Amino acid sequence: MTIKEWIRDREISGYPTFSVNDVRLTFPNYSEQVIKNELFRLSSQGILYSVYRGFYVIIPPQYAAKRMVPPIYYIDQLMSYLNKPYYISLLNAAAILGAAHQRPQKFSVMTVFPKSTVSSSKNNLLVWGYRKEIPSDFLLSKNSETGIINYSNAELTAIDIVQYEQYIGGLSRAATILDELTEKLDFRGASGNLFNYTSIATIQRLGYILEDILKQKEIADVLHTELQSYVKHFRYVPLRTQKSDENAEKNTRWKVYINSIIETDEI
Repeated sequence: MTIKEWIRDREISGYPTFSVNDVRLTFPNYSEQVIKNELFRLSSQGILYSVYRGFYVIIPPQYAAKRMVPPIYYIDQLMSYLNKPYYISLLNAAAILGAAHQRPQKFSVMTVFPKSTVSSSKNNLLVWGYRKEIPSDFLLSKNSETGIINYSNAELTAIDIVQYEQYIGGLSRAATILDELTEKLDFRGASGNLFNYTSIATIQRLGYILEDILKQKEIADVLHTELQSYVKHFRYVPLRTQKSDENAEKNTRWKVYINSIIETDEI
């Protein structure tokens, strides 16, 4: 059996990915150079796509023309290979949840430290985010073309897009996405666990956006009650962290310095 035949058998058997180590174990008599040359040749022919150091995806027919496979096709297998917990996050999670107003060009994945040492030139579609711990209680899962994928639920997605707003294009874009998620948001009980995975300042900013920008007072009231249950006192924070809050208006309920204008896109 050749490496090409082995790859074909994997594809037929429903295993669309493999590692270089899998090849080494299957072909113990092959030298490193022979394996490297063959994988390079098959990649050049559009049969394989290297998405991470030592990890390959067998390109299925529906993606053969582009010679590129979307990350949602292989992300679960890749994270298993890396032996790391993960969830699809930010705009990609919002899109899965139904907020498809702006189709993200990159694919955001949240995982745990330490950070990846692989350069973005290897796979510039993946954008990595890092946490000390994955909030497993706030993840959802669904079937994909190749297995099951994990993604953040509506409440965790809402918190993430405010906390990591610099990675999605700013607070105005965050507010636009939040506007599409409001029907799914329910923060009852959030003080019991969810708030442990974010900052008080993020909750304050989220509450301000929900109440003052999106006019979602009912959702904001629940969030405020949970915040008061979680912490007795909280201090004023700037709406936008990279901008001065000098002479800014104050929102006294959420204790936010309104030092930035938020405008949602028309949906």
